[in-house]
Amino acid sequence: MKPWSRLCASLRKRKVAPYIKEWDEKQEFHREVFDKMAELNLLGVCVPEEYGGAGFDYISLGLVCEELEAVDTFLRVAMSVHTGLNSLTLYAWALKSRNRNI
Repeated sequence: MKPWSRLCASLRKRKVAPYIKEWDEKQEFHREVFDKMAELNLLGVCVPEEYGGAGFDYISLGLVCEELEAVDTFLRVAMSVHTGLNSLTLYAWALKSRNRNI
């Protein structure tokens, strides 16, 4: 198991799995899970370190998604949208802007 998979598996087993059924039944959102994901840099797993991410590859992103999906689809969707649609889009635009100014 890759380091990201172990880290994410630990998060889901300790912080999410014991509570997710109750949260779903009550339709609750628990911000502390996302705060922990951010602290572990799971929300920036494939964003380059120079831009505040972890600097890993897209396979690592897939492994993190797989681990989150195993416990809750919402967590995987929120993380992948944050990373794919938000962070990587900003990164791509930053590269284009930087390259134009060189």
